[in-house]
Amino acid sequence: MKYLLPRSLASFLVIGLTSAVPAQNATSKLTYPETETVDITDTYHGISVADPYRWLEDTESDATRAWIDAQNEVTQNYLQSLPGRDEMRQRLEKLWNYERYGIPRRRGDRYFYSHNDGLQNQSVFYTAESLDAPRKVLIDPNTLSEDGTVALASTAVTKDGTLVAYGLADGGSDWRTWKVRDVASGEDLEDVVRWVKFSGVAWLPDNSGFFYSRYDAPEEGAELTGTNENQKMYFHRLGTTQDNDPLILARPDNPKWGFSPSVTDDGRFLVIHNWKGSEPKSQIFIKRLDQESAEVKELIIGFDAEYELVGSVGDRLYFLTDHEAPRRRLISVDVNKSGRDHWVEVVAESDDVIESASLFGEVFYVTALRDARSRVTRHAIDGKLIDEFELPGLGSVGGFGGYQDAAETFFSFTNYVTPGAIYRVDLDDPSPEKGTAELWRQSELEINLDHFVTEQVFCTSKDGTKIPIIITRHQDTKLDGSNQTLLYAYGGFNISLTPSFSPGNAAWVDAGGIYAVANLRGGGEYGRQWHEAGMRLGKQNVFDDFIAAAEYLIDSGYTSSKRLGIRGGSNGGLLVGAVMTQRPDLFGACLPAVGVMDMLRFQKFTIGWAWVGEYGSSDEEDQIKNLLSYSPLHNLKDGTCYPATLVTTADRDDRVVPGHSFKFAAALQEAQQCDNPTLIRIETRAGHGAGTPVSKRIEEYTDLWTFLKANLQ
Repeated sequence: MKYLLPRSLASFLVIGLTSAVPAQNATSKLTYPETETVDITDTYHGISVADPYRWLEDTESDATRAWIDAQNEVTQNYLQSLPGRDEMRQRLEKLWNYERYGIPRRRGDRYFYSHNDGLQNQSVFYTAESLDAPRKVLIDPNTLSEDGTVALASTAVTKDGTLVAYGLADGGSDWRTWKVRDVASGEDLEDVVRWVKFSGVAWLPDNSGFFYSRYDAPEEGAELTGTNENQKMYFHRLGTTQDNDPLILARPDNPKWGFSPSVTDDGRFLVIHNWKGSEPKSQIFIKRLDQESAEVKELIIGFDAEYELVGSVGDRLYFLTDHEAPRRRLISVDVNKSGRDHWVEVVAESDDVIESASLFGEVFYVTALRDARSRVTRHAIDGKLIDEFELPGLGSVGGFGGYQDAAETFFSFTNYVTPGAIYRVDLDDPSPEKGTAELWRQSELEINLDHFVTEQVFCTSKDGTKIPIIITRHQDTKLDGSNQTLLYAYGGFNISLTPSFSPGNAAWVDAGGIYAVANLRGGGEYGRQWHEAGMRLGKQNVFDDFIAAAEYLIDSGYTSSKRLGIRGGSNGGLLVGAVMTQRPDLFGACLPAVGVMDMLRFQKFTIGWAWVGEYGSSDEEDQIKNLLSYSPLHNLKDGTCYPATLVTTADRDDRVVPGHSFKFAAALQEAQQCDNPTLIRIETRAGHGAGTPVSKRIEEYTDLWTFLKANLQ
């Protein structure tokens, strides 16, 4: 999304900004940079809406750059004056300084996994001949930039373990540049694939090349703001240049369609997952790879449900789906008889929400959620329940990946008081306890986590819906209403918030705070109906759920309004922006991060059009009043005392472009009636969050936590 200002106006705005900002401290009244306004009014279905900060959407202009510098100067002067900041940063560095391993993958006769020694900006990708053998550096992204902002975003190793395709992200952008490295020599081949976004790669079994999806190269200057449409799928043959890659699938008649490739383990089928924006509904196309002249053909069409490939046996493909099963089920589809009347149910829907499934030999490992906590069951190829897989405790698991003929698989386990542990499962073990989990690696921190306790409670939302909250605190915390508490949530896009460990959050609890996570409608914790209850015209349910969680924490003695902070990112940033404008009296401090703050124009930026299925859009007459009812930018009211607020964003965020946060922060500073600080922290050489260097993450958490501790009084 880009708005080009006339050069004369841009120059005027640069001059209008305060160029020198006096030093501030936490107790003095802040003086903010003057933000100029422009006379722009749009009409939406007969409703006139002013947009005085439209010029801030042009994130690359000289005027906006000057505004960023001026805002950051005020913010940093304030943050660096806060008491306890150095101590907090030192504590965070100490807590972050622990070994972290990625889940191993066995390919051929080698293993591949990532590792971070603690304070490395980016994890290093290694290979080893065995799980206990000395490892060899294969890709070290820390050597690719001086500031650690080039990240290894994705890897795809061939089945024989001789080649690895790897995607690099520069400065936090969603754009990926893919390269190919020879594992034996550690040298890159000449192959380079550019302008890939929202796509992985899928190798052919013979290593001759891989499938991927990309967009056309954007216009110069629009790389981070231009609209992403008309994704196309290609095949890249090794040893050729990208401009010679044959087109596999494109649908210019449906420019908002995207395509994700998978190749079945037996190499017989290319399975194309066809998505449409953020809608949790998809179509499936297939192409036979064992027939040279085979065309791409439809397998499942109609966008009536979500379909996710699990595996294949012969001509039968297995999918997870919420078709006629809001909490998902496992089905098989014969590629020769793909009509719905020929589908076979393998694992039926239950009270749990199925998150993922893997097929090893003739056994399915099915991971599901029960009240936002993981459980794993094993099923025979016909779906019959074998047993429940024993997990190390109550928390979240991930992994169970690998080829169907794998002899072993790995999974990770974590919760709010357990750093990442990785377990190996022997799939060939003939003993009665076949498949028992064996610990491979366990992270250890410089903190006694035994002093932390985690509990799950339920509050009641405005309409009577029960909302889970998972609360982590020190075991000696007294529930007398005096505790500084941080409430976090997301509530959208079918995303489930499950227990996970964060050194940043551990530092908050270690410093005496309480950390609470609410599972709101709009997420995926209870299936499709739970998600749909927080979409479009039901979005206010999400805000009501969050407000109910906040009130529960106060009424139950965990905290008080003045000592309750709230945080959320992306869609969660929208959440924080909405509830702080609806209930400014309820919170002591607010931390909206990379949020969708302008609900009338989000669809005009990069991939924003893909969120219309979730939010609706201002182009739809039946949605405009609902969007205006909660859009954070449009619900700030002059003369209101808003909580202390630290907006955070990054200058290279091409997911939720920073203009959202820029406009919201400017309007908030103008509307603020009291002395509570309303600041914006704008990270440079960073994006929506993924791939952010450890050093930048430590600095950000230092600022967030000291801001909260100074303002939750």
